[in-house]
Amino acid sequence: MHIVFTGIIESMAKVRSPEEGRLTLERPKSFTDVRIGSSVAVAGTCLTIVALDDATMTFEVVTETLRKTTLGSVNAGSIVNLERAMPANGRFEGHILQGHVEGIAEVVSICDEKMGKMITIVLPEDLVTFVVSKGSIALDGVSLTVAKIEDQHCSVAVIPHTLVHTTLGTLREGGEVNVETDVIGRYCASLIRTSHSSL
Repeated sequence: MHIVFTGIIESMAKVRSPEEGRLTLERPKSFTDVRIGSSVAVAGTCLTIVALDDATMTFEVVTETLRKTTLGSVNAGSIVNLERAMPANGRFEGHILQGHVEGIAEVVSICDEKMGKMITIVLPEDLVTFVVSKGSIALDGVSLTVAKIEDQHCSVAVIPHTLVHTTLGTLREGGEVNVETDVIGRYCASLIRTSHSSL
């Protein structure tokens, strides 16, 4: 069974210790149902709980994950977004996410809007094909709608609630975010490539 997330952040948590190969976070009080083996999206990255107590959750993080996500640069005291895997009977509110971060994007501008902020990032070149205007994208695990895409620049409008309740409110120009594009778009692109190659 594939793990599914929705990009609706449930909590933020402080990093206790980012040891090599392991990441320990403070355990939110609302995470009463997690156990060893549970999947949690940490800054948009699907990780498995390997140790747990009332105050903390510990995850194993492989080298590839540290290299391809911002988790490789977190420090003790860093804050990360958290989302538990969606239960089979859960309500679907964001968009389909797998917790498979595809790359890291740099934040190039943050502009005040009448309601919230417009955040613009530079996408890795290999992800541009999968991002469309008014389509879905996840930044640090947050489900967002693409407001504009131009070359490698992607802009998203972020409402005040999201700025307060996720780490997107603490972003600065020059910072980095994890990116997961729309899985449906990726499958469509793959089917088109396959059909073209068979002609």
